[in-house]
Amino acid sequence: MTPPKKRSAKKRAVKRSSRQSRTKPSAGAAKPAPSPLEFRPPLGLEATIERVVLPEHTIQHVNPNLPPVFSTPSMIGLMEHATVQAVLPTLPPGFITVGTRIEVDHLKAVPDGATVRAHAKLVGYKGRFLIFDVEARSGEHVIGRGRVFRAVVDPHTHKTRAQARLQGH
Repeated sequence: MTPPKKRSAKKRAVKRSSRQSRTKPSAGAAKPAPSPLEFRPPLGLEATIERVVLPEHTIQHVNPNLPPVFSTPSMIGLMEHATVQAVLPTLPPGFITVGTRIEVDHLKAVPDGATVRAHAKLVGYKGRFLIFDVEARSGEHVIGRGRVFRAVVDPHTHKTRAQARLQGH
């Protein structure tokens, strides 16, 4: 029978520190406040934004050879605006949300002059991201639907990181 191997002092220290991290805080200890970046607004928050389609919201504005119908980028912009409005009143002071992912289907065309309503509802979280179900309608027609993901950020930190990316070019 071989004797058990001795652990080095370093391995014992690692084992001891991992054991310590699993201990529960004392009952009287104050729980630290969550960071605004860990902020979770309540599910179910909603907003609706309405817009009359103007010529600059159409695909023809980008290419005169195309029809004057509401463009997909304009529809997505309206949907994103609804997501911002849904959570804005609940954000920690000084924080904003930024779009990170869009999964949207543009289902029907509507001409300039049409009224479009975009609706957003906060339905979940994926890590630090907020998940919204979005839908765009014109009258009784659903013209687009999908999901928009947003992150809560400190605008100053966000700007600083974006500016730093220019330094690398």
